[in-house]
Amino acid sequence: MPNWLLPENIADVLPSEARKIEELRRAILDRFRSYGYELVMPPMLEYLESLLPVAGHGMDLRMFKLVDQLSGRTMGVRADMTVQVARIDAHLLNRPSVTRLCYAGSVLHTRPSGLHATREPFQIGAEIYGHAGLEADAEIQELALAALDLAGFSRVRLDLCHVGIFRALTAMDAVATRLKDEIGALLRAKDVPGLQVVTQDCQPPVRRALLALPTLYGDSKVIERAREVLPDDPSIRRALDELQSLADLADPSSVTVDLADLSGYEYESGAMFSVYVPGLPNAVARGGRYDQVGEAFGRARPATGFSMDLRELARLMPMAEPKAAVRAPWGRDDGLRNMIAGLRAAGEVVIQSLPGHENDQDEFECDRAIVLENGKLILKKLEK
Repeated sequence: MPNWLLPENIADVLPSEARKIEELRRAILDRFRSYGYELVMPPMLEYLESLLPVAGHGMDLRMFKLVDQLSGRTMGVRADMTVQVARIDAHLLNRPSVTRLCYAGSVLHTRPSGLHATREPFQIGAEIYGHAGLEADAEIQELALAALDLAGFSRVRLDLCHVGIFRALTAMDAVATRLKDEIGALLRAKDVPGLQVVTQDCQPPVRRALLALPTLYGDSKVIERAREVLPDDPSIRRALDELQSLADLADPSSVTVDLADLSGYEYESGAMFSVYVPGLPNAVARGGRYDQVGEAFGRARPATGFSMDLRELARLMPMAEPKAAVRAPWGRDDGLRNMIAGLRAAGEVVIQSLPGHENDQDEFECDRAIVLENGKLILKKLEK
């Protein structure tokens, strides 16, 4: 096998794509900062226990593991950064007040999440800690939509769900409690025949409600329909009230409700959301409330946030136009060097032609050149 071949679903990012990702990263982090979010940079490797704070968490199968030669303990290569940021808030910062944190960096998956997905997403996200009210959930949803708007996605669909409904239903029945992971997977897949088989020994009211969840999909009117078909339980009523409040804060034309969309439910604890853009079946951003994760680090407190993959976003964006640049000759003349330095300080891209070689770049288009005319260096516009 040639030594330049990469593993499946692992790829280099070439100049034009890398520029889109980097410019988008800078723009989104600047937007996060304008809301008061502070940037953190968690490590790529941690001990496995801190990366998997929830027992039975499905992230275990998505994570590469290795043995630390210094301690002999098992370490994991992060497959998600949310838990790491929760650790930073709970254990390192340990602030009593509301804390807003953001992050950006590569994560690694043992298997791709989709047919054409990379196993090395570039994850960017934001989290709020310390406020249990829906105001924090609303801000996170607004921030996710603002980030997508920076990427040029103004026509989006905000899909709302609430894990409290599923948990309340499974807690009502011993069989459903025992099979909740299998039931959750079938709900995510909208596998109604499979759900009918798995829930056949559940109590009739619980079984009817679980079978109804895949049908409770559509605009915000679904919430009223859910009140009619789901059991009259305090936890379910509270979850539906929260969904209604979040739906009312968003653009009605872009909001849908899907009570069977339980992606990430293992550590989510409340309202959840996914964001979709035209032409792509998978969500480009996901978020939700996860109040209990900090408990593994000695300090449980309210938390909500979202993340997205910048490599996926960049792939959906149009090809970036080449950046205008200035071509300059190679030389040690002080006048030439000072002129080049001045142009670069002013924000211009200046590419010096190395002796005997032509420049060959996809990222830049030289529309001007530094030339010597009548014994004087001038900046001259080039004819196309």
